Amino acid sequence: MIETNKIYNADCIEFMGDMSKENLKVDLVLTSPPYNTSRVTGTLENYEKRYDCYQEDKSNADYDEWTLNVFKGFDSILKENGCVIYNISYGNENPSQMFTCINKILVGSNFTIADVIGWKKHSAIPNNVSHNKLTRIFEFVFVLCRKSEYSTFYCNKKMLNKSITGQKIYENIYNIIDARNNDESTSLNKATFSTEFVCKLLNIYGRENGLVFDPFMGTGTTAIACKKYGLSYLGTELSKEQCEHANSRLSGTSSPLFKHKFN
Repeated sequence: MIETNKIYNADCIEFMGDMSKENLKVDLVLTSPPYNTSRVTGTLENYEKRYDCYQEDKSNADYDEWTLNVFKGFDSILKENGCVIYNISYGNENPSQMFTCINKILVGSNFTIADVIGWKKHSAIPNNVSHNKLTRIFEFVFVLCRKSEYSTFYCNKKMLNKSITGQKIYENIYNIIDARNNDESTSLNKATFSTEFVCKLLNIYGRENGLVFDPFMGTGTTAIACKKYGLSYLGTELSKEQCEHANSRLSGTSSPLFKHKFN
């Protein structure tokens, strides 16, 4: 039986199949998957990998198909009016991958784009060796919901007032979020996620007493943020060593450091 508040050393697609069999549903999927933007040059021995046990060597077509299968898994385990927060970006080595995989999701799954958030980082990728490419200071975060739930998916926006006609007026939440680049770079994972950024996303899309799923948990950032917010989490990670590292980080995190008042 699958337990919550736990990170499993497992393939996420297979694990979501097990979740579906147990009818285990989540309120929110929040993750940063491997981008597939690196390209191997030379032998594997000379290639400095981003991850300890995952190689970003899929063809664009294979990566698109794999992404589609991931989203089909999300569809089977996401509660009604839940959404997927999916951080992905492009790279100089493979500039088209982000766009082709998002298109694959839109065409081949039940999901559509509800919003696009710009994650403005505190420091930029140093592209100053390029004569024509701009220095990238932000990444993309796609908010995706089921096409049938575009008008009803959950967002933690506060209602401020009503017009004389009864129209509800809500607070402005802008689609640019300023947050640090990452938590830490380790020998296991050189592309870690940002706890500060995840907390700011939970502030918008987290539900009180909700369960958050991260299929690419890495070094445990999403779980750390959920624990700080007093939310339940569930995650998968291919790397056994990263699971152990994540659990070590979690053991040093108080629960909760603060309790957000969700709507």
